[in-house]
Amino acid sequence: MLTGIGALVVIVAIGGALGSGGSDGSDGSKDSASVSAGSGSGSDSKAKGGDDAKKAEEPKVAIEGDGDFEVGADVKPGTYKTAGNDDGMCYWERLKDSKGELESILANDNVTGTSYVTIKTGDKLFKSSGCKGWTAVDEAAKGSPKGGDVKGDGGMFKVGVDIAPGTYKSSGNTDDMCYWERAKDAEHGIDSIAANENVNGNGIVTITAKDAYFKTTGCQDWKKTG
Repeated sequence: MLTGIGALVVIVAIGGALGSGGSDGSDGSKDSASVSAGSGSGSDSKAKGGDDAKKAEEPKVAIEGDGDFEVGADVKPGTYKTAGNDDGMCYWERLKDSKGELESILANDNVTGTSYVTIKTGDKLFKSSGCKGWTAVDEAAKGSPKGGDVKGDGGMFKVGVDIAPGTYKSSGNTDDMCYWERAKDAEHGIDSIAANENVNGNGIVTITAKDAYFKTTGCQDWKKTG
């Protein structure tokens, strides 16, 4: 069930827009210094190879820097992720045209931590300001998330990849700024919200395997209880 206050969060976000080895010695053994040098070179090669492999595994940034990105030309439709926005200054918009009016905004968000967004084929522009680089996400990908604490101000978590389904509890939210949301997708429209709440005090939420994302901002850390 959607709460009236939770739905307001979306509206508030809109307001924020405006080598080598040694030779054999006489005794038939290799020179010890040469052996050591050769071993070191091999270790360096392995280390370098490991670094190269690690870099190859890192996702390539698809959207970098601030500005307006034309969908289809500058950025392809799809789902993207930005992480590490710990200063709360990351802001993005999906736009249906380039008029720059309030009515041009299809969806938007002020981000702390991590965010996901799905840019659709019909979108005209994607605006990003103050965000870390956006990388493409395979929506069908699955992972093996560990159970336990979830950062209460961590932003969006992909269910089944970043966070496991289950029941979570956040305690001690005394300033009424804790907000959570179970989402069906990363389009960020009203219809994307399966359920949400602004929490004062203790918060308990059950994230189901059918949920696509869980969003949390301004909360104490969530502990998995079931």
